[in-house]
Amino acid sequence: MSGDDVRVFGMLPFTTRMTVVRLESGAVWLHSPIRPTPERRRIVDRLGPVAHLVAPNKIHSLGIKPWKALYPSATVWASPAFNKRHPDIAVDVALTNDVEAPWSGEIEHCVIDGHAFLDEVAFLHKPSRTLIITDWIQKHEAADASWIWGGVKHMAGILGRDGGVSLDIKLSVRDKTAMRRSIDTILGWDFDSLIIAHGHCVQGGAKEEVSRVFDWVTDA
Repeated sequence: MSGDDVRVFGMLPFTTRMTVVRLESGAVWLHSPIRPTPERRRIVDRLGPVAHLVAPNKIHSLGIKPWKALYPSATVWASPAFNKRHPDIAVDVALTNDVEAPWSGEIEHCVIDGHAFLDEVAFLHKPSRTLIITDWIQKHEAADASWIWGGVKHMAGILGRDGGVSLDIKLSVRDKTAMRRSIDTILGWDFDSLIIAHGHCVQGGAKEEVSRVFDWVTDA
């Protein structure tokens, strides 16, 4: 579900996306919640009761509080370092690799280790064979970009369908060995589609694409 555009550092425009999963139990799982509006809430409510709110990294905090206010019984799951940046947001469970969740049979998770600041958790929705990534892979729409911001995103390697891992993220890796273990785990999952928060998703052939964008880690 597409959300409102945001401006990173108050300047760089980013589109946003929330992933909505209806679990086998009938409960709804919201990944990287966007700002709720009456229409977005109606769409979600038609699927079932919201039971899980997921903050996949410490940057994606925007919709957690407002959705929690609407669904106070929902469990808030967050990346390991989320509360260090957002001590004002109540987190029920920090998503370390050894955490078992009620949805673990349907949705697998893996913390991408080895980065200096981006503590992201990747997810695999097993029934649909879909990998869910937030900021590690970006493919911003080229047609909607101004020449200035389009140029910035192109230089960062995140513009269009050939986008991938942003240059600033690559340059901020502190432990490439740990990161490779995480990426190897993700590439070992059975997926064929990719949902990302910023830009073009991939339907079919996603494993080859994810392998391509992380070859700077796996080929090292």
